[in-house]
Amino acid sequence: MDFQKSFQNLKTYCEKENYKGWDPYDGLNSKIFQATPLKHWAFSRLAWIQLFKQNPVNLRKLLLVPKGYNPKALGLFLTGYCNLYKLAKQGDEEFGSPDEITEKIKYLADLLLELKTPGYSGACWGYNFDWQARSFFFPKYTPTVVATSFCAIALFNAYETTKNERYRKVALSSANFVIKDLKRTKKQFGFLFSYAPIPGNNTVYNASLLGSKLLSLCYHYEKKVEFADAAKGSVAACINAQQEDGSWIYGERSSQTWIDSFHTGYNLEALQIYMDCTGDNSVTTAIKKGADFYLSHFFEKDGTPKYYHDRTYPIDIHCPAQIVVTLHHLNKISENCELIDKVLNWTVVNMQDKSGYFYYQLKKGCSSKISYMRWSNAFMFYAFSYYYLAKTEI
Repeated sequence: MDFQKSFQNLKTYCEKENYKGWDPYDGLNSKIFQATPLKHWAFSRLAWIQLFKQNPVNLRKLLLVPKGYNPKALGLFLTGYCNLYKLAKQGDEEFGSPDEITEKIKYLADLLLELKTPGYSGACWGYNFDWQARSFFFPKYTPTVVATSFCAIALFNAYETTKNERYRKVALSSANFVIKDLKRTKKQFGFLFSYAPIPGNNTVYNASLLGSKLLSLCYHYEKKVEFADAAKGSVAACINAQQEDGSWIYGERSSQTWIDSFHTGYNLEALQIYMDCTGDNSVTTAIKKGADFYLSHFFEKDGTPKYYHDRTYPIDIHCPAQIVVTLHHLNKISENCELIDKVLNWTVVNMQDKSGYFYYQLKKGCSSKISYMRWSNAFMFYAFSYYYLAKTEI
């Protein structure tokens, strides 16, 4: 199956927008809201974010929410272009020549360097909006292990393409952020890294494993035992939390007991990269059990990508995107190419707008077909780049 037209339309759309866009969680960037006293109350901030996130009607123009650069989105695009560069160097210039793609890579990498969050032990990144959760508040650009891992790994990829030593050094310094600035919660085996360097957010398995993934890649570039040991500590806690059927719940709080598709994909990808970079084969069984659960619970026979293991809706664009990335890293693309083609075909037919962008979520009732640069478009760009890269390796 050929998705080149779909990918080209997405690529054209994102380049026309210059990689700027809205986000499901950017409601607090509203100039209207920021001009009111409501901004001082946690309940008001949370309700305002949900108004934007859940509403199928895009209120952002009306309520003066500007489009912006999201660092994680830039990281996703940057890795995507690095994959396209590999294709172009092999002679496939369907999506650009090596020189054209190199210019995109330099542009995005330099933007990421500009958007680093200062004041921490190493390079780190956050989101371009204030974010109110139920139990804590993240001011704009508060660094998180999720954003930092995607951005730093993208810079490693940019280094491999351009050999610009600055990209490697900045990415490598992110290990200090993970090791020195993130909180650790001790478990029976190992520990969990916190989501961000603030109290009260130490319970999410995929976030901790993204820290391990980043440290493993830093270990690949600089063989510091400290990097591998810290990665292993987090891996040990997360493997111990894996359930007998191979699944993971999202986190340890009573409100975090769901099992979903793309975070399971994150976990598997992180464990595989940890094993590849450190040589620790003790995680093989956990990866196999997790992959079996992932493939048997999250995708219907017709390619419909399920959000939860036990129900379909909402269908979130992250789910079809992540299967490509996860199976690429697990080296399982060739044995699952029919499934991947079905999933991508279903996604293009049901979730791509004629303008080229991808929808956020489909629900049984009113779906959200708003264009979100980080959540939807950057992630599908990233996924398609891995899809075409994998096609050359089959």
